[in-house]
Amino acid sequence: MTRPVGAGSDTCCCPSSPTTRATVEEPGAGAGTSAKTALVALAGGEFTMGSDEQRYPEDGEGPTRVARVAPFGIAAHVVSNDDFAAFVDATGYLTTAEREGWSFVFVGLLPDRFPPTRSVVGAPWWRQVHLADWRRPEGPRSDLDGRGDHPVVHVSWLDAREYCRWAGGRLPSETEWEYAARGGLDGARYPWGDELTPGGQHRMNVFQGRFPAHDTGADGYRGTAPVHAFAPNGYGLHNMTGNVWEWCADRFGPGRPGQRNMRGGSYLCHESYCWRYRCAARSANTPDSSAGNIGFRMAADP
Repeated sequence: MTRPVGAGSDTCCCPSSPTTRATVEEPGAGAGTSAKTALVALAGGEFTMGSDEQRYPEDGEGPTRVARVAPFGIAAHVVSNDDFAAFVDATGYLTTAEREGWSFVFVGLLPDRFPPTRSVVGAPWWRQVHLADWRRPEGPRSDLDGRGDHPVVHVSWLDAREYCRWAGGRLPSETEWEYAARGGLDGARYPWGDELTPGGQHRMNVFQGRFPAHDTGADGYRGTAPVHAFAPNGYGLHNMTGNVWEWCADRFGPGRPGQRNMRGGSYLCHESYCWRYRCAARSANTPDSSAGNIGFRMAADP
């Protein structure tokens, strides 16, 4: 198995696929423009992109620079299980994980007495679980009961692209994503400002406690949270940081050929090893990779 992908770190929170996945087929007729009505229209313009904090210089966050985006629309929240189920019901689409028969699951979410599975070298908290997919996030003993409004996970970049095509949209560019995440707060560390827990209040779903052994759930969640959890940012967008990594359209850069950008961090991010739950933070993965903490949100042209 290959090691996790994440700025060259051996302790990244997102594993990569050890195999070359099958080519994804076109899912068929799209949903037209109806899905676009749920998008928030943003005017675009100039903003300060990136960060000079340089916790992970290999990520390419810095230097800060002025970036410009044209007007676009972006979803107020990531695609939920209910959203994705509508796509699958309409098209019969099979995700990469379903085609391959397995995906990566965080060990802390596996049921008690789960059979031993292979782990990722350098990141043993990731386990290869057969029959784990978007319908069964923790493997064959799990389901989506009570999680219709949680983010769909175990979706590859290829899966996200096909959903967006069906729904009449696209994945956001990395620049669009960061502009949207900042919510009008130019240069802020988080979507609401520079303080992690202003007034002692949690504003996103990340890992508290001692990673990876014990998540206290102090923010109210262990694992994913509903897509509308926590207050939105200044643009009305929920969970731009934390909860699940979000695929973007772009390639990461020349240092990682073929890999696609992911932004925002996830419920497994912890400052001790993956301080990437910030507006400027970057990561990447191969387009055929899937895991229990990777999702996406849709964007569209005006």
